[in-house]
Amino acid sequence: MLIDSHCHLDRLAEQPTPESLAPVVQRARDAGVQLMLCVSVSQAGYQQMKTMVAPYQDVLLSCGVHPLDIKEGFCRDWLQQEAADPRVVAIGETGLDYYYSKDNIADQQQAFAEHIEVANQLNKPVIVHTRDAREDTIAILKQGQGVQGVLHCFTENWAMAKAALDLGLYISISGIVTFRNAEQLRDVVRKLPLDRLLVETDSPYLAPMPYRGKQNQPAYVKEVAQFVADLKHLSYDALCQQTGENFHALFGRR
Repeated sequence: MLIDSHCHLDRLAEQPTPESLAPVVQRARDAGVQLMLCVSVSQAGYQQMKTMVAPYQDVLLSCGVHPLDIKEGFCRDWLQQEAADPRVVAIGETGLDYYYSKDNIADQQQAFAEHIEVANQLNKPVIVHTRDAREDTIAILKQGQGVQGVLHCFTENWAMAKAALDLGLYISISGIVTFRNAEQLRDVVRKLPLDRLLVETDSPYLAPMPYRGKQNQPAYVKEVAQFVADLKHLSYDALCQQTGENFHALFGRR
């Protein structure tokens, strides 16, 4: 049950349309991908993303505003209304990014907290982006009073992974794990419990080896899953089955 738990299908073409997405979805299906979660990053672009993936029953939606996009607009009322759609299975991506943006930390924190509040109200998990903000990310998640979710495209250390696991969160691994300089991340993956593990592409970014430097796409989650299976000393099929079960447990789709 191979699932790409995080991709940005609306970013794969300069002028994305449902028709332009068709070959991407078909390549993913041919690679054995059964579901894809297309993740929102901006309020302005959400409607186009929603329209683009509407014809594809194997593409699910999240709704939210990335911390680097809140400067362009974020309205909690909009989030609450759009995220109530049954096809929306998650809130986000949200979180904190102090690496690229340090001039609006308070605004990032406020938006992150509001995403979590809406997630709790709607009983949906959050998809969390975090970079150079370990302590604040965990602190705000703790204030979320049992919010469920995933730290996506995880690149942090074991201490942060353990803190997230202790809160009941999942950890999602992208193609970065295949990069030559990612030994710290590989050590984290070896320690992660199987029942809290997801795999993703974050396409069109971060293509795994041997596609590094090319545009990423959901079909390449197969390479991520195989690499993680090898790290965990599992068969490919066993890794896909477990991560698929984890996806359904978190996002409530069977």
